[in-house]
Amino acid sequence: MPDFDYQLVVIGSGPGGYVAAIRAAQLGLKTAIVEKDKTLGGTCLNVGCIPSKALLASSEHLHFAQERFAAHGIIAKDIKLDLGAMMKRKGEVVNKLTSGVGYLMKKNKIEVVKGFGKLVDGHTVEVTDEGGAKKTLKTQNILLATGSVPVELPFLKFDGKRVINSDQGIALDKVPKSMLVIGAGAIGLELGSVWSRLGAEVTVIEFLPRIAAVGFDGETSKVLQRNLEKLGMKFELSTKIESAKVTDKGVELQGRNEKGAVSYQAEIVLVAVGRKPFTTGLDLEKAGVKLTDWGRVAVDGHWQTSVPGIYAIGDVIDGPMLAHKAEEEGVAVTERLAGKPGHVNYNIIPGVIYTAPEAASVGITEEQAKEQKIEVKVGKFAFTANGRAIASDATEGFAKIIADAKTDRVLGAHIVASTASELIAETVLLMEFGGSSEDLARTIHAHPTMSEAVKEAALAVEGRMLSA
Repeated sequence: MPDFDYQLVVIGSGPGGYVAAIRAAQLGLKTAIVEKDKTLGGTCLNVGCIPSKALLASSEHLHFAQERFAAHGIIAKDIKLDLGAMMKRKGEVVNKLTSGVGYLMKKNKIEVVKGFGKLVDGHTVEVTDEGGAKKTLKTQNILLATGSVPVELPFLKFDGKRVINSDQGIALDKVPKSMLVIGAGAIGLELGSVWSRLGAEVTVIEFLPRIAAVGFDGETSKVLQRNLEKLGMKFELSTKIESAKVTDKGVELQGRNEKGAVSYQAEIVLVAVGRKPFTTGLDLEKAGVKLTDWGRVAVDGHWQTSVPGIYAIGDVIDGPMLAHKAEEEGVAVTERLAGKPGHVNYNIIPGVIYTAPEAASVGITEEQAKEQKIEVKVGKFAFTANGRAIASDATEGFAKIIADAKTDRVLGAHIVASTASELIAETVLLMEFGGSSEDLARTIHAHPTMSEAVKEAALAVEGRMLSA
């Protein structure tokens, strides 16, 4: 590297960025990673995936203790919420993981450069630290892994008090009496369920006719909504919010649905209508990096941008904004840089909503099969007939397998269960290797386990369930 200080400079230390840096270092590439925030880990570890899951776990424990302990023969009186302690634990979880990323950087001899990085050209990154000092990094390759930020509605600006985004929604210092959530995707449903369990009156407003509409089938949406309604959450579907009035006491939203004009009031509004790529200040156009019509970085089939030597992954490019998708892309890019055949199978990226129960999905839905005129066979098994689920007081939900009617190859899987995020993995593995429902049906599963429901769903494809 006579003309370069590094073989790879990664901008952004979220899951995509730090995993890419680690893999690059493992493959012998001299690597640096640039991060504008004080801690490593990006949105996921600091204000997204990890802290939200910590709050989901804590609030689920509280709700179970309040609602189900007696049925298990556990007598506990005066069970109350200590929000400060809950938030403290969340912070400890975040600190442990972000510190862990820092350890991994040192272990793999990756140079961490703190400051805001921007492109100068295809081989140069300029980093400006908090004090204004600038540092120039000359590198053979650059990887953009800058992630995304919450989308703000033009008539409902974030103020961090009455109108909040997901980052702020994990850090409230008190439980609001009422909360409106705009958006019934994963973020809105997860955070809405957290604050509902903690005592807030939560109403979710969704423009589409069903919740969890992207990536999940209709039956999953219905079962998930039914369970969230049991929690006390309310839903206003097929509703468009058009204006808002924010006061010191709360927020009033005005909109329209099939019945006409509607209005809603609450102490706080959580806007969860999606996220957008973070590219502000990166000087992409100056460096010659082209964007798509949707404002994402345009890349080819090997994640290279319009500028040779500059690559992009994760939320800044097309595809689902998921941490595990970014991680796989980061690994694939660095392996290609090292002369290996890096690859990502976009057909089997699982999606999960971490409510209670959870919803997990991979591949196509029944609706998509019909739209694409693919003849399929569907097998489904309810957890009400699963021994482990009954013993664990976790009988809500089902496992569903969708297989090609001619070849029996599994094309999709949909699971609603207390452990759906874990159960989906075996169907992802099966689909990665082109497996059939017969393969899954003949795989021995330990008894009693929740995973037996997935096997039973595979058996149901051919109408031969053993437990129902």
